[in-house]
Amino acid sequence: MRGYFKFPLIYKILIGLIVGLIVGMIVGPAITPVAPLGDLFIRLLKMIVMPVVFFTLVVGAASISPARIARIGGKIIGLYLLTTFIAVIIGLGLANLFRPGLGMALAGEGVAKAAAVPAIKDILLGLITTNPFASLAAGDVLPTIVFALFLGTALAFLKEAKVPRISEASTTVLGVFDGLAEAMYKLVRWVLEVAPYGVFALIAVVVGTQGTKVLGPLALVTVIVYVGIIIHYVVVYGAVVGVAGLNPLKFWSGAKDASITAFVTRSSSATLPVTLRVADEELGIDRGLYSFTLPLGATINMDGTALYQGVCALFIANAVGAPLGFGAQMVVLITAVLASIGTAGIPGAGAIMLLMVLEAVGLKVEAGTAVALAYGMILGIDAILDMPRTSLNVTGDLACSALVAKTEGMLNLDLWRRKVA
Repeated sequence: MRGYFKFPLIYKILIGLIVGLIVGMIVGPAITPVAPLGDLFIRLLKMIVMPVVFFTLVVGAASISPARIARIGGKIIGLYLLTTFIAVIIGLGLANLFRPGLGMALAGEGVAKAAAVPAIKDILLGLITTNPFASLAAGDVLPTIVFALFLGTALAFLKEAKVPRISEASTTVLGVFDGLAEAMYKLVRWVLEVAPYGVFALIAVVVGTQGTKVLGPLALVTVIVYVGIIIHYVVVYGAVVGVAGLNPLKFWSGAKDASITAFVTRSSSATLPVTLRVADEELGIDRGLYSFTLPLGATINMDGTALYQGVCALFIANAVGAPLGFGAQMVVLITAVLASIGTAGIPGAGAIMLLMVLEAVGLKVEAGTAVALAYGMILGIDAILDMPRTSLNVTGDLACSALVAKTEGMLNLDLWRRKVA
């Protein structure tokens, strides 16, 4: 068992995908008895999604020092949100252009239909919950995210309170949330150990009942995500460092160690030590700035994840015969931006956040439904999609930090000229 757990999860999931494809083609419709294994995996994912979002967001928001919120915090958070917003637009634009999944008409015990999209004013009012505990229990995504941000920001201010009792109490509460967030990260890792078997069952059932016609759309999704990430990497991040008066080619060269490490590890958090070193030694960003912006970015800046969620949400909607209109896509845009803030910087977390985006537009991932089958297909190739999106996330942290450092006079331009080539 020790050797099994040391074997990289990405390979186990790929093996599950390949074996599921083969078994599904060989056995055909008779494969359906393995469906409960896939249903179990879906239930495990749904069990952890809301706690992961809530605890992670509270800790992420509380990590912002109140003294820096007004200027540096405002700049870096604004940049992170802007680039994430653009990433979702790129993903939705490419998905609308190529329309992956259209015509598949996956069948399940019940084909989910997109919920009626409320008016914009109702969406905005719905961001504020009247009962955060009820929203958590009901799985209401957007109000839970907003409440978590409010709570985390309040804790950040209370940590700096002049009354020792209040400061100590808020620090204790934050420590509890931090511990719960870490516990959820551990649960995510345990649940993902079930992924190879869940992916096997989900893919085997899809291929066994639908045939090999499903493979083409998955390849198209992969191409769309990679093309979108390349566009964002070159155009958006090139523009970000260009605004700072920096050479994009030199930036990409200096950031390459962190970008490659993120691609291999598929974890923003695991890459953080490398990202910090690159910011210091290769890009000349002041330690007082990057020690704040990069850990924050590893928590809330997930451009690649947001782009992926936009593409995959439209793929799943098309695959189950419930294409999303403009209003629903605006809900995807808002939810993907907010959900990316709560995405843990660990392998596979983006696929869990995708559940939230789907729920927000009425595509509920319930065991046995066509939505669950389509989601299982995405999960089968998630490792392939996770590598470039994580690399994009980390590169974005560095690009935004470099721009803010330049505007604050906290960028060592001499080191930039000497070492970044």
